[in-house]
Amino acid sequence: MSRPTPLPDSRTLTAVSADGARIHVEVYGPADAPAVVLAHGWTCSIAFWTEQIRALAADHRVIAYDQRGHGRSPAPGAGGYSTTALADDLEAVLAATLGPGERAVLAGHSMGGMTIMAAAGRPGLRQHAAAVLLCSTGPSRLTSEATVVPLKPGGLRSRLTAAVLGAKAPLGPVNAVSKRILKYATMGPGTAPERVEACARIVHACPRGARHGWSQVLAGLDLEPGLRELRMPVAVLVGTADRLTPPVHSRGMAEALPHCTSLVELAGMGHMTPVEAPEAVTAQIRELTLTYLGVKETEEAGA
Repeated sequence: MSRPTPLPDSRTLTAVSADGARIHVEVYGPADAPAVVLAHGWTCSIAFWTEQIRALAADHRVIAYDQRGHGRSPAPGAGGYSTTALADDLEAVLAATLGPGERAVLAGHSMGGMTIMAAAGRPGLRQHAAAVLLCSTGPSRLTSEATVVPLKPGGLRSRLTAAVLGAKAPLGPVNAVSKRILKYATMGPGTAPERVEACARIVHACPRGARHGWSQVLAGLDLEPGLRELRMPVAVLVGTADRLTPPVHSRGMAEALPHCTSLVELAGMGHMTPVEAPEAVTAQIRELTLTYLGVKETEEAGA
């Protein structure tokens, strides 16, 4: 097996959010190319988008950022764990990286998709979002719909799910046992070992405080109003084996969105679709840039 092509060089900058939080941003690809903005999910980081960055940066300006408390962005201060903060941060990233009136395709995975929903009514998002990809995410009822705990739906399963996802215990080192647990909870049964390994290293690198703090926000999440405010074209993608945000969420979002362009269900894939099925996720982003930003695939990108 050949080594993967290394990532292109990036330009690093800081986006200052409404409360002064300094959000770490990396920009890849030609400075004058059409823009794609990537928002990662809970316990992840910019590294989660490695395959998309590698594939898109030949002919796109790919903007990726670390959500607060993740990667190189600092832990939230008092009141910093909220959907308001997520929306503030995304608006700050858009303002720091896009010119006035410049539009981009926004892709959000899991909590990144929730970030986009939280910012749906914001002027910054409405000004800059040409189209959106909501990937493996949901707007509400996360603990009641999750199937990580193998029980029938009901109050007990919801409480146990909240307890498991909100545990304060450290994850410990990446080993065979921890990878098996992570794969069961977040990935499809046929996921290749190297992709499980890659996800495990990203998730285990998330600070315990941020993991717990954001889990409390997700447990009480209700972004249904924001979902209906996403009036630009939106594509929805989910894995059929997703235990954290099962397809019931994506099907409901597709019905509620004012302009849903497609609902893609990837057979056998779990929650970590950008890592499990990178080509499929990249293809969805490319379809949106082609349709709504007029980007044609270059010979190099299509090779």
